[in-house]
Amino acid sequence: MSSTGSADAGLRIGVAHHFGWAVVVTADAAHEVVDRRRIELIEPGVATAPIHHEGADLDDAAVADLLAEVRAWPDDFPTDLATLRRTPYEAQADSVMYREILAADARARGWEVPVFDAKTTEAEAAAVLGSRADDVLHGPRARLGPPWNKDHRIALAATVVAAG
Repeated sequence: MSSTGSADAGLRIGVAHHFGWAVVVTADAAHEVVDRRRIELIEPGVATAPIHHEGADLDDAAVADLLAEVRAWPDDFPTDLATLRRTPYEAQADSVMYREILAADARARGWEVPVFDAKTTEAEAAAVLGSRADDVLHGPRARLGPPWNKDHRIALAATVVAAG
């Protein structure tokens, strides 16, 4: 999953998230990278994957307590613990929490939050950009230097697709 929020009339923020951290790219209306950074999504000592990792060795009561600390779900995702501990939800539950929290924070700032499939966002952006795709999506590495990897490209691609 990647998402983007509008930070300003001409700026867009794209996010490619992972367990406990994310790559965030800010781009202007011409799709030039204005800022890129890795951000931590949780405080030190908070479980990064309460269902998938930490929950495997805990009983239901302990997992429920852990979830109360970090829980946030989209409307169509199951919330009952028995379901969350089963495949395929067990592998997705933690990621869903991060997406929902990022989206809620962006919406609280008044930003629009379109959501994209990280597997297809780069191709969708390339279709929008046409002949400029390689320069826009891969050029920042040459212009800005490392780090510039797949996560950065996905986050930037999300800003392109959101701009339409």
